[in-house]
Amino acid sequence: MKIFIKFDFTRICTRVIDEKLVGLGIKYRMLNFGEIEFLEEVPDDKMKAFNAILKEYGIEKIENQKVILVQKIKDTIIDMVLNSDEAINVKSSVYLSEKLGHSYGYLSNLFSEVTYTSVENFIILQRIEHAKSLMINTDLSLTEIAYRLQYSSVAHLSTQFKNTTGITPTTFQRIISKRRELNTNKN
Repeated sequence: MKIFIKFDFTRICTRVIDEKLVGLGIKYRMLNFGEIEFLEEVPDDKMKAFNAILKEYGIEKIENQKVILVQKIKDTIIDMVLNSDEAINVKSSVYLSEKLGHSYGYLSNLFSEVTYTSVENFIILQRIEHAKSLMINTDLSLTEIAYRLQYSSVAHLSTQFKNTTGITPTTFQRIISKRRELNTNKN
């Protein structure tokens, strides 16, 4: 028997970090996703233990300021895409500038310098990944998905989807449907 599971990585990471910090007796507060403020001095042995625990889960502490800001850009984009159905009706450049307190030109240049790709390309990749997730985990039509992800049309979504994945959204849906059918027949 197979089941399909939808992950909320933000919730998972937040929960793991919370459980481990509480377990170590470290007082803290979560400021934003991926940003923790310790409310008291943390002894070296507890910090080492916390870092070791994080590594077990593939989570690492970032210390380079440029990399920290790039991670904040990524987290903000992911949040923007995942919550796009809440109708954030501003351009992504304005949204990032307002959320992160830097000019978009600076954010864009820094992102490209560190990741070797553009902010725009990262946004497209995240939107396509979210579209794929919606196709797999919901019964939404392509029109509804395009609207939810704030595409101007299904054609625009389809073009970006094909350019990113090499197949059309309809072909992707057929593949998912076929896999489900095969898995159902196996059981």
